[in-house]
Amino acid sequence: QVQLVETGGGLVQAGASLRLSCAASGRTFSWYAMGWFRQAPGKEREFVSAISRSGGITYYVDSVKGRFTISRDNVKNTVYLQMNSLKPEDTAVYYCAAKYASYTTSSYYTRTYDYDYWGQGTQVTVSS
Repeated sequence: QVQLVETGGGLVQAGASLRLSCAASGRTFSWYAMGWFRQAPGKEREFVSAISRSGGITYYVDSVKGRFTISRDNVKNTVYLQMNSLKPEDTAVYYCAAKYASYTTSSYYTRTYDYDYWGQGTQVTVSS
């Protein structure tokens, strides 16, 4: 089992920045590729960003490219999502997820059903 706890959400104005953190426990963090997803009210959960086990490969949905940066610290067992130039349409509950991938260090995953474990989510609200 892997436990994931997201922190760092909040209410900000458009143009502001937030840094989300997701702390993992329970298994060897470096065995897991990680991802961030978000879900706005009335909408399906959507992919935001992913990072490979090593951190060397990252991927973003087009709507956040150039504004969001995913990173990980395999010593601190934490994955981060730095969000800059926030827009009202970024408002959602943000979830981190872990995908067991001990057989590959360079893969990333973009589909919700790829992931094995999920956090409880953290609310991000961006006012205009």
